[in-house]
Amino acid sequence: MADRDIALMAHLMRRAGFGATREELEARAARGYDATVEELLDPSGQPAVDRHDLLRYHPWTWKPGTIQGMGAAEWLYFMVNTQRPLEEKMALFWHQVFATGVSKVDHYDEITNMVSMLREKGMGNYRELLVELGKTPAMIFWLDNNENHADAVNENWGRELLELFSMGVGNYTEDDVRECSRAFTGWTIEPKLPRFPIGRFDWRFEYREEDHDDTEKTFLGHTGRFNGEDIIDIICRQPATARFIARHLYNFFVADEAQVPAWSVTPPRDPEAVETLARTFTESGYDIRSVLRVLFTSDFFKEARFARLKSPAEVVVGTLRLAGGAEFPAPGIGDLSRQPGYMGQDLLNPPSVEGWHTGTEWINSGSLMRRVNFAADLLGDAQRPGVQAIVRRLQDPGNTSPAGFVDTCLDLMGPLEVSEDTRQELVDHAETGGPLGWNTEEESGSSTRRVTEMLQLIVSLRDYHYA
Repeated sequence: MADRDIALMAHLMRRAGFGATREELEARAARGYDATVEELLDPSGQPAVDRHDLLRYHPWTWKPGTIQGMGAAEWLYFMVNTQRPLEEKMALFWHQVFATGVSKVDHYDEITNMVSMLREKGMGNYRELLVELGKTPAMIFWLDNNENHADAVNENWGRELLELFSMGVGNYTEDDVRECSRAFTGWTIEPKLPRFPIGRFDWRFEYREEDHDDTEKTFLGHTGRFNGEDIIDIICRQPATARFIARHLYNFFVADEAQVPAWSVTPPRDPEAVETLARTFTESGYDIRSVLRVLFTSDFFKEARFARLKSPAEVVVGTLRLAGGAEFPAPGIGDLSRQPGYMGQDLLNPPSVEGWHTGTEWINSGSLMRRVNFAADLLGDAQRPGVQAIVRRLQDPGNTSPAGFVDTCLDLMGPLEVSEDTRQELVDHAETGGPLGWNTEEESGSSTRRVTEMLQLIVSLRDYHYA
């Protein structure tokens, strides 16, 4: 099995998932790249995460209410344990695009319900996804469509649908915003009976025909007595929508782009790639799975290694999956779910409807220290199964010299591509302890400590924080 096959598979799994252990990479490489892409795109052959395993030990995750910072525990559990990594990664992608936060919605389970919808429909038809989004109680409340009435139009949902969810700035007028908003009057929420004697009601979508403006509207050059679904049909047919979604997919899966507010004045990093994805989006009838297939099998994807700075969620989940030992819902899962927030990505609570700023904006002095310390704590724990697996590989005679020790660690942690100067510094450090030894219990203990120390040094490198 060629090393380049492992490197390419690792690249795919970092982007289409949250990374993978060497054992998983070898198994997937044996099946082949294209076969792995198809498995990721159609995850039905793999079991879904059973949330009841989590509820059995942490019943509070069913209805976390407004418990400060604890509402993302269920989603973290899903991301760590999923055998359908692309399905979960697409939920994270759409949560960034369709940003909806508990800071206003004020109830975690409504956001979690929205994430479940994104998980279910995230690789399906974009038109159907937008319709479902417009009916999601969390989004209705987040963008005030429950305050959008036939005789008093609220433009929040209509504006963000056009600006941030579909077409982008510069492709519509203020009149289009108002006409779009009028079409969504009557799309609102109604509480259903509470599950408990006391406590907040859950929401559900309700269409109130008597509150819908059924008069004629003119939107993007089309005139008719439009409802919300008619507006979405028109939006999906716009070339601007195809380009906007294609650029989002490129930014999330291929390489860091400029921030979304700059897209109207900043050309794409790779216009040809974005055009390829946009064309597939249109020709497939807005099928996201088809677009992803073209993306993952393209040369521009395969060649864009380490061109994206990992998001905090990717750092936390990827390191947990690499180190192992976090699969069981043990005490502390709530604390783990808060870690991305400490690094700048408070899951289920983006800072605004614009979502998080990505790329280098993930990094400042505080967030960088949080990233490094989190990863170093995990990979410095020799009891974790993933660390033990790395130690076992280093017991091969060919890996015991300082240079072999360093190269094997870099290989198993990525494979990571570091500069020659960086590699030499790691080798110089390894040489201070001489070759690894495993002949006695004392030697093994000392060598294991040196391995965890080397892993901690590697996660402090900038290279580890790029995908």
